[in-house]
Amino acid sequence: MWRRGLAPVALILAIACSTTAGGQPATCSPLPPTVTFGKNATLQVDVVSDDATRARGLMGVTDLPANQGMAFVWGAPTDASFWMKDTLIPLSIAFVDEDGRVITIEEMTPCTADPCDTYEPSGPYVLAVEANAGWFADNGIEVGDQADLHQEACL
Repeated sequence: MWRRGLAPVALILAIACSTTAGGQPATCSPLPPTVTFGKNATLQVDVVSDDATRARGLMGVTDLPANQGMAFVWGAPTDASFWMKDTLIPLSIAFVDEDGRVITIEEMTPCTADPCDTYEPSGPYVLAVEANAGWFADNGIEVGDQADLHQEACL
């Protein structure tokens, strides 16, 4: 009888201790977004999905830490090209189609001229991932490899 009387109290305490005032789990700390290529390479990314932030991209960035980059996300397939206008560091880009497959990888060089070279995918894509120059080659990533964007959030 004593155990049965404590069970509801223990349950209430467990619930109270596991949430914050806003109802969020106290231990909720979302992991940063990543893109995993194949089974071996993971890149931590900033995710951009609106026209203004996609247009700005990594312009003005003077240093990109190793294994970090930017993921450009579209809600529907696009064939938009990229350029390096006012981008100060060399980058690599991988274009990923609706099936999650890398369809094109390009090496891009900084550009302050006008017009700048453009970098185009071989077909429609829904995700483009930029990283430091050579990152995809250094990690053995090739056209045809699987790419998965992971975004975790506290609910």
